Amino acid sequence: MTDHAHPETHDHGPDDAHEHHAPGGVGKYVIVFIALCVLTGISFAVGNSHSLRENSPHAMWAMMMAVSCAKAMLVILFFMHILWEANWKYVLTIPASMMSLFLLLMLIPDIGRRTDKYSEERWYYAPDPVVEKPVAAGEHTHDHDHPHADKAAAEHGAKH
Repeated sequence: MTDHAHPETHDHGPDDAHEHHAPGGVGKYVIVFIALCVLTGISFAVGNSHSLRENSPHAMWAMMMAVSCAKAMLVILFFMHILWEANWKYVLTIPASMMSLFLLLMLIPDIGRRTDKYSEERWYYAPDPVVEKPVAAGEHTHDHDHPHADKAAAEHGAKH
């Protein structure tokens, strides 16, 4: 008889399945959940701030995007277990991120200049471009596109 090396079999209990996952147990997930709740509150407060919306809407959107990115990072790292994955995650994410950035940078000028080479027929079906006029002091900002606007304007001018 020949001796063959047989691998030893191990019984894996229900606790062994979670042995290689998230070090730190449930407490880490609770902390991440609380952080997500706090970030959601910050996002809600920033989004409903009338002073930010009126005075600096770009800063408001930048803050909301930063909070959203932080929340996405927490969800990806902890709840999708990317934090504990092997280094192969970089092999997949870095080239995909570079390609996404490349496509974004190549398509933005194309989208911005899409009307430069429209044919006459294409312009016929395209919507009219919207041009915002600066509002001078003392002028009304609402449009008078209803049929009674011209009549009311004529009567208003005749009285004064």
